[in-house]
Amino acid sequence: MRAVVVHGPGDVRVEERPRPVPGAGEVLLALEWGGICGSDIAYWKKGASGTAALAHPLVLGHEFAGRIAALGAGVTGLGEGQPVTVHPAQPVGDTVLPERIAGRTNLCPHRYFGSAAFTPHTDGGFSEYRTVPAAQIRPLPDGVGTEQGALAEPLAVALHAVGRAPELRGRTVLVNGCGPIGSLVVAAARYRGAGRVVAADLAPSSLAVARAMGADQTCDLAAGEGLPEDVEVVFEASGAPAALGPVLRATARGGTLVQVGNLPGTAAAAALGDLVTREITWIGSYRFVEEIDDALHALGNGLDLTPLITHRFPLDRAEEALAVAADPGSGSSKVMLRLGTDGTTGPTGPTGV
Repeated sequence: MRAVVVHGPGDVRVEERPRPVPGAGEVLLALEWGGICGSDIAYWKKGASGTAALAHPLVLGHEFAGRIAALGAGVTGLGEGQPVTVHPAQPVGDTVLPERIAGRTNLCPHRYFGSAAFTPHTDGGFSEYRTVPAAQIRPLPDGVGTEQGALAEPLAVALHAVGRAPELRGRTVLVNGCGPIGSLVVAAARYRGAGRVVAADLAPSSLAVARAMGADQTCDLAAGEGLPEDVEVVFEASGAPAALGPVLRATARGGTLVQVGNLPGTAAAAALGDLVTREITWIGSYRFVEEIDDALHALGNGLDLTPLITHRFPLDRAEEALAVAADPGSGSSKVMLRLGTDGTTGPTGPTGV
């Protein structure tokens, strides 16, 4: 089978690997779609994502879906041919969380598909086949295809962020940064009943996606359009320290700012004075717990993520797909890889928005 393997900075290859065989308690997936995430780009460009650095080659990808090709011994409740996605996190060891964060398994050590956080690394799902523990399998609802199913993971990130905020129903919400996660936060906020959603970004193409995902108003920051004032609930999804000052100023006195975008792990200049003087509650949001189940429920109820997908590529053009996803000038939002056995089934190249 073929797999997308990163060996180091700027070195990604489509390699032949043995087709895996499911062990006891595992299923074998014939994968169909994968979505490129910022961490995949980081491993390809820098050989690291955050503090996780490559020590040996790694199969990329933690957003993927396909169909069950075979069941290992002892697996029940699932069937061959069934369309599924996966929860990509698996807790490590038997860490007992303090009572104050009981159940928040995203805050305990865990292996994540397509991650170099542990050695040996945890291979991802940008391959034609992959074995997965049955406990991590999530069946797709009726009517939800595997392309949309591959987006359940990033939608879960957005739903987790929305869940970290106060009740949104009827409120005005600001989302700063409209890359794939920011645009999904727009959709999640709308799904959770926000009364009005304002989206801000530097790129007109990203704002177009945000509008298609449910934003009522957009702010083109590159054109000098300022952020709205006195917004009760704000989501910062750009991860840019320079954005923090204006975003804090846009947050209402006593309001809530949810930090979704990953901030640098090193020192960076940021204007934070309004955090104190406006008594803003600043909340972090990291991955998700079981919100992937909420994401699948939302997809089953008709939440359409198609506007997010701007490009599709076959597996054998993975490096080109990564380059498009990484290029701010490409107009890309979510770039998808077709992982099917022939690598070419379905639409390829730029599409949509």
